[in-house]
Amino acid sequence: MVSPIPRLYAIIDPAQAGGGAALQVAESLLSAGVRLIQLRDKQASTRDLFEQARSVAACVRRGKGIFIVNDRADVARAAGADGVHVGQEDLPVELARQILGEGKWVGYSTHVVAQVMEADKSSADYIAFGPIFPTASKARPDPVVGLEGLREARRATRKPLVAIGGITLQNARQVIEAGADSVAVIRGLLEAPDLAERAQEFLKVLGSV
Repeated sequence: MVSPIPRLYAIIDPAQAGGGAALQVAESLLSAGVRLIQLRDKQASTRDLFEQARSVAACVRRGKGIFIVNDRADVARAAGADGVHVGQEDLPVELARQILGEGKWVGYSTHVVAQVMEADKSSADYIAFGPIFPTASKARPDPVVGLEGLREARRATRKPLVAIGGITLQNARQVIEAGADSVAVIRGLLEAPDLAERAQEFLKVLGSV
């Protein structure tokens, strides 16, 4: 894994991109200076997800960024992605790593400190934790953990910690100050009238790493 993890972790969800194709969104993000991008499309068929991932992977590679596929280690490998992000109900971290092969990123979602402690024992390259704030990006979100929950999570692991859930320009800096190494943003980016401009605003607030 490349270290340190970039401060801004952009997640592309076509369902929330206002009709924008994943490739177009990725191009805008990269042009703004974003270097860590995940594709999350829970409605797509396997074939459609693969086609999207393959085109975005090539785009991110040209932009010298890091491209992660959500959930699907098989699609990540087939598309030439840099890694996969798995959740509590997906493949275990070690099995996802076996599928992807050496030198790839595996991220892992957690929602309570006990899960963070368990993830800390795994080979996960980074741990996502949240939702930090109320979020509308998931149909059935887990309970909000807040900044204090994030501080507890920080004490539970030395792995890179990615905060997710309801993160905006207004609260992103607080999240970093509470112990996150990176912030994952979906709606805070995708709903902006000018995606590239919003991404640059996030990078400025966070301090690019």
